Amino acid sequence: MKQPQPPTRSGLLPEARHLVLPKGIVSSGFPSVRETCRRIGIEFDPWQVDLNRCILAKTADGLFAADTVAISIPRQVGKTFDIGAVVFALCIANADTTVIWTAHRFKVSRETFNELRSLARSPKLAPHIDFDAITTAAGNECIPFRNGSRIVFAARERGAIRGFTKVRILILDEAQILTEAALADLAPTMNQAENPLIILMGTPPKPGDPAEVFSNLRAEALAGDSEGVLYIELSAEPGSDPNDRSLWPVFNPSYPKRTGARAILRLKKLLTPEDFDREARGIWDGDGPQAVISSADWAARKDSGSQVVGSATFALDVSPKMTHSAVAFAGFRADGDVHGELLHREGQDILDYRPGTDWVLPALVDLKTRVPDLRVSIIKGSQAETLVPELEDAGIPVDRVAVSEFAAACGLVFKLATTGGLWHIGQPQLTAAVAATKWRDVGEGAQAWGRKKSTSDITPFIAFTLAIHQAQSAKYDVLASFY
Repeated sequence: MKQPQPPTRSGLLPEARHLVLPKGIVSSGFPSVRETCRRIGIEFDPWQVDLNRCILAKTADGLFAADTVAISIPRQVGKTFDIGAVVFALCIANADTTVIWTAHRFKVSRETFNELRSLARSPKLAPHIDFDAITTAAGNECIPFRNGSRIVFAARERGAIRGFTKVRILILDEAQILTEAALADLAPTMNQAENPLIILMGTPPKPGDPAEVFSNLRAEALAGDSEGVLYIELSAEPGSDPNDRSLWPVFNPSYPKRTGARAILRLKKLLTPEDFDREARGIWDGDGPQAVISSADWAARKDSGSQVVGSATFALDVSPKMTHSAVAFAGFRADGDVHGELLHREGQDILDYRPGTDWVLPALVDLKTRVPDLRVSIIKGSQAETLVPELEDAGIPVDRVAVSEFAAACGLVFKLATTGGLWHIGQPQLTAAVAATKWRDVGEGAQAWGRKKSTSDITPFIAFTLAIHQAQSAKYDVLASFY
């Protein structure tokens, strides 16, 4: 019997804007899965055939070439049906397989359960399902198979799944709002499984989404730094015309056969242009040649273990309409390079990039209890000026930085980010802001980060830039005792 040919980029999944394959592929488990699906009445479209060949690609030892699969895919493409069909086939072919299918929200998890339960009732698939044992109680949804396999559904917002062992397949839907803490709770369930498979799938994250896992996987894959990871991205070209229907099959290969024009137009009517680009067209914020700092350069400056040694400087920025505020700090590492990040609460998931401004004063007053000599930098004339009186009343001095000096700060950060000497820990909110940032002219040949030209809120990056500049300028010395 002829061995299946390994997936290669040439001619494979041409609809994908990005396809990063793992190394060592010699075959794929998809032909047997496809045959099982045919027996239970499921057929795949050509783009799904390519997608599934990649997901189930194997190395010479028969293990999955990618134990982690990340799929950035727009809404209304049919990912639940496709991945659900593959999961059904694997459960049928491999007795006692446990699959955990999670989403961030209970509503999404429940909708997925209902969709796959309906699929399980199809005449050719139903004989494999133990319908008497199906559980439908909220939080305990499960589709059991007669051979001992099962698909368990859960919402991450209701707490991680505990007590499960030998989970062979872990599906992480809504990956754009998957935190490292949630993954840390779920990943150990697979420790005892042979040939495990993790599939993350979601749309590009919005600013403020806790997308550290998804964003980091993408950045590392596009930078060529990933190992054992398959990254697939279906998206339109940034800057392309969203009204050009000839381009719709590029970001949504289910159009027009499975998804009609009305469904896409409905999303266009209900979503903002920015959200339509992310959720319907699959475009990540900041993609394209105009990004100030490329995703590859930014990914190269990530060091999850990086931290300030000694003193630190702090900066505050507020968006023009005061919808968001951010506090960042910076200082020097033991090796002399500069480090910066958004402020966070030690031992908590609270990050100081949040909606509005009401939280800023309490957060900085709390910080002052740990950093008695705290002082904060802002851009002179920015919306952060509105918070100065209450900050000074609380005993927190404020340094105003002129726009011309901030332009120099932007040049400094650009140089350090593209040539070396700057480090961050990969906070997704900061990464998203960097990806969205564009230049603007500020007079006399100078340039700075421009809010109006940027594709989404860049408040975190402005605070970060200001903190880096202040650290480099050594204008003051504050004990970073919050570590």
